[in-house]
Amino acid sequence: MTHIESLFVTRLYRAALSEFDKAPDAAELETSCLSISEDDKAGQIWCEEHDYPGYTSYASLDDLAWRFPIFKDLVRVLDKHVATFVKDLQFDLDGKKVRMDSMWINILPEGGVHTSHLHPHSIVSGTAYVTMPNGAGAIKFEDPRSAMMMAAPERELGARNELRKFIYIMPQAGEVLLWESWLRHEVSPNKADGERISVSFNYSWE
Repeated sequence: MTHIESLFVTRLYRAALSEFDKAPDAAELETSCLSISEDDKAGQIWCEEHDYPGYTSYASLDDLAWRFPIFKDLVRVLDKHVATFVKDLQFDLDGKKVRMDSMWINILPEGGVHTSHLHPHSIVSGTAYVTMPNGAGAIKFEDPRSAMMMAAPERELGARNELRKFIYIMPQAGEVLLWESWLRHEVSPNKADGERISVSFNYSWE
């Protein structure tokens, strides 16, 4: 009897921020992100020097939860989502904890992109979506086997998600996405008139 199964599974977690607990006020979170971007001179300089098309606090602020209560509230909510995802992944934590070790703001204007990358020093990464105007860029995930496919033909149109080389997800404001940190991803061009605002983060095992 013929039997075909999927051997190596890549998990993607998607949920409303408010799934388990009250989420931070969306308007206040958006205002906080914009206010921080205007005041963060070091971050602005880093973005300019690295040709980042917009603003990110990635290289300038590593204590958002300590500086701003609303980000502390966001961490509390995210901890519950990550705990759920970690349980699904069936990690053997060997008595250690999974903790957030970094969080940063991303603001992409019209035309802004974030090129392909991964997060090598953590185990779970993700993004909480604050403002996603109509036409805002999708997040694109790459099949980690792509470099080894060599002479493989393209997949048929309409192929199942688990067989595609790339998966595009269009998140909604108020949602959170989680994935294992080795999964390569990028943000497609923002085709909206307004800014695409999100908060990304990493969790480490320690």
